[in-house]
Amino acid sequence: MGPHPASFSAVSDAVLRRALGAMSVFTIVMTVPQIWTIWVGHQATGVSVLSWSAYLVSALLWFWHGLRKRDRNIYLACIAWIAADCAVIAGALVYG
Repeated sequence: MGPHPASFSAVSDAVLRRALGAMSVFTIVMTVPQIWTIWVGHQATGVSVLSWSAYLVSALLWFWHGLRKRDRNIYLACIAWIAADCAVIAGALVYG
């Protein structure tokens, strides 16, 4: 049996939005070393263009969804992800 629905409402929307925003920043920052390794170190060995292309398609779909819902937490994070995904893909194609 799953958790009681009331337990989910205990976390306020404001707290959840702050946590989502913080995780968006954290995860994009964690991608910077990958981009750095590719573009500064000229090392793209083992980088999957197929995987990063799937991440890019996902980010584009989430961006579209965020715009439709007018949810800045979604679409602003997706702008960073689209840029990061494109940087990794381009680097993998250039240096891979």
